[in-house]
Amino acid sequence: MLDQHELAAVQTLDDFEVLAKSHLTYQAYEFVAGAAGDECTAAENRAAFRRTRLQPRVLVDVSRTDTSMTLFGRRHTHPILLAPTGYHKLFHAEGEAATVRGAKLGEATLIAAAFATTSIEDMAAQARQPLWFQLYLHRDRGVTRGVVERTIAAGCEAICVTVDVPSNGPRDRELRAGFVLPPGVERVNLAGLEGGVAASSDRPFGRSIYSALRSASATWADLEWLRSWVKVPLLVKGILHPDDAERAVACGCDGVIVSNHGGRTIDTVPATLDVLPRITDRLAGRTTLLLDGGVRRGTDVFKAIALGAAAVCIGRPYLYGLAVGGEFGIARVLEILRSELEMTMCLVGCPELNKARPSCLA
Repeated sequence: MLDQHELAAVQTLDDFEVLAKSHLTYQAYEFVAGAAGDECTAAENRAAFRRTRLQPRVLVDVSRTDTSMTLFGRRHTHPILLAPTGYHKLFHAEGEAATVRGAKLGEATLIAAAFATTSIEDMAAQARQPLWFQLYLHRDRGVTRGVVERTIAAGCEAICVTVDVPSNGPRDRELRAGFVLPPGVERVNLAGLEGGVAASSDRPFGRSIYSALRSASATWADLEWLRSWVKVPLLVKGILHPDDAERAVACGCDGVIVSNHGGRTIDTVPATLDVLPRITDRLAGRTTLLLDGGVRRGTDVFKAIALGAAAVCIGRPYLYGLAVGGEFGIARVLEILRSELEMTMCLVGCPELNKARPSCLA
């Protein structure tokens, strides 16, 4: 682990990935760094930000910048959230407990993952502000309801339903590495369910596509049912098509997270930044939009917000920070992004984040 002085010398999020490789086992690194198939989508997420150009305006008073924004009635000091990611004890002995402390130091909201290695109650006990929670719909609605009620009772302030993983994707690097949870790293059982990938008797090499913890039969009716009784903000994560975004709004959802799961489910789908303008135009401000996938620079954060996102979520980068420096590593990742965002706002001539528009882009 790097100490705080050593972390201060780390200058970019990509630097954290390079450092993390030497702090992780081969299996853990392939698990977090890998994506589906040929990893075209994972690469395209980043390429989309690179090819989107900023359009600076000069002689604007940028002596003060304001990165704050409001989500569902709560003020956030910056628009960077920590996306749901699994199995944090692969990256740090204290797992999600260290992540929560890092989020606290970096003034960020953590979306707690369904596949966690620390209980939601233990996470919530250390959080400065309420957590959000990632939900997978189970085929048994009673199980789904039990998970939601438990997480809300623990203090979670929003539920993010991940809808883009009805089956596992072909994560070749993970499979080649023979990834399994090592001894001492166990998934928290949220609702009396055990096991991960379901057995498949008709596949001789054991590459089953379904998980016991996710429903492949879930439909919009399940989302409508969830909306009918969940009283906290409800977001849908994994939307790439404007029609699906429209349907989520029709179901009464409070937010849409434009996401392709970091390229980890199906390969060769569009980059999230490329589809964001179409979804923004279709919804015309009728719901809150967030985006994840490929965010590595403050310029990326600004571009997403200029195209209609209220905030962005990061995943792999903060796990690299966790591996390299624990809670302080996460805080440093967030500090870098926030500082770069402030620099971008100054240099583009947009001192207030709520004034970022497509006109800020070339």
